Amino acid sequence: MTAPAPHIPVLLDEVIAGLDPQAGETHVDGTFGAGGYTRAILRSGARVIAFDRDPDAIEAGRALEAENDGALTLIHDRFSRIAAALAERGLDQVDGVTLDIGVSSMQLDQADRGFSFQADGPLDMRMEQAGMSAADFVNEADEDEIADVLHTLGEEPRARRVARWIVAARPITRTAQLADVVRRALGYRPHEKKDPATRTFQAIRIHLNAEIDELEQGLAAAERVLRPGGRLAVVSFHSLEDRIVKRFLRERSGATPAGSRHLPDV
Repeated sequence: MTAPAPHIPVLLDEVIAGLDPQAGETHVDGTFGAGGYTRAILRSGARVIAFDRDPDAIEAGRALEAENDGALTLIHDRFSRIAAALAERGLDQVDGVTLDIGVSSMQLDQADRGFSFQADGPLDMRMEQAGMSAADFVNEADEDEIADVLHTLGEEPRARRVARWIVAARPITRTAQLADVVRRALGYRPHEKKDPATRTFQAIRIHLNAEIDELEQGLAAAERVLRPGGRLAVVSFHSLEDRIVKRFLRERSGATPAGSRHLPDV
């Protein structure tokens, strides 16, 4: 796979300022993606161990790994397994951990991955490219399950109506097809600021990839591997993720009881 053009993450400057990577340190980028954070950390002289569950991201990053021989190690794995994967390589502590939660720019830009309705593609949404696809879910789940996923993970106020329309329109195999069903169910008008299909796509993606469990386990794993005084940077984009991260930080900062043997700087 051809290496992607360098992508500049939205909060790159803020994340790097918070991490303050130094030469000789070891940092974990738990969500490598197109490598934006990793490149910036490498420029500081720090070593980076980067994770991604998406095999395409790892393959695309091999050229960067070769350019930074010894300074960058790519690992095809979920960030929830940071502690276990580092232990397998003889490491137990690092100086910083970065997590950029959710779908990557590279995944969104590739229509054939099925994450976005901006361009038509197969209804897939699998970060690891294995297991149940979005098409499997919308065509096999019953109305109650679909409604529950849309309400809980997409915060869709009319989840039941959307689920009913999805079931009635089956089979659904393309992103444009699903987006059209949701828009018709909710009475979408082209001038509206936010496309109503956004919440449905978000909910299905989070469900298929177990993103909430992954985030909770990933935060716990990051705490285990951070040395005392280590830095944790987490970028989240919607309220579900935000609440989980803020609760974790409150607990670990002492605002609520915490059971950690050490407290990372956050």
